[in-house]
Amino acid sequence: MDFKTGVFYFLATILVLSSLRVITARNPVHAALFLVLAFFSAGGIWMLLQAEFLAIVLVMVYVGAVMVLFLFVVMMLDVNLERLRQGFWSYLPLGATIGLLMTLEMALVLAGSYFGPDSMPDPGAPVAGFNNTKELGRLLFTDYVYPFELASVILLVAIIAAVVLTKRPRKDSKAQNAREQIGVRRNDRLRIVSMPSEKE
Repeated sequence: MDFKTGVFYFLATILVLSSLRVITARNPVHAALFLVLAFFSAGGIWMLLQAEFLAIVLVMVYVGAVMVLFLFVVMMLDVNLERLRQGFWSYLPLGATIGLLMTLEMALVLAGSYFGPDSMPDPGAPVAGFNNTKELGRLLFTDYVYPFELASVILLVAIIAAVVLTKRPRKDSKAQNAREQIGVRRNDRLRIVSMPSEKE
């Protein structure tokens, strides 16, 4: 086993274990941190595949922006974990059945001959002057421009939904109402009272 294969198995092991911890962690903040570790491991695998741009984008966009936003939303929503865990065991048989069916389907697909090492074409050495980032940009904005725009709209909707979820009214927080402050009148705050003068 050469060094590159050893690094791949090391990163793949970390990726699988951190992915399992994402779905088994009880604390959502811990699950988000394990997801960050999974993204870092996937970025390392992209680097082994000589896709440097995708590795950097995965780390910068998902780890640097999306996961930080997700952590802020999780911490600001103040999720009641006890209420979420109610009724967990009633949904466990259905969830386990669906999970087993998905695992069986993936095993059947990956066990096929068309996913073997012999069926994969050899990418070969890159030609002189080949730029991975330039070629990816050319494909994104020519052949895949509509899926690219659709993905950007979906991300915009996700950002708006995250902002709306954090703006919900809470009873335990104090906030100012700007509409009431702007619409205040002098008679609402000032009252002139006529009082007789006191005599000694």
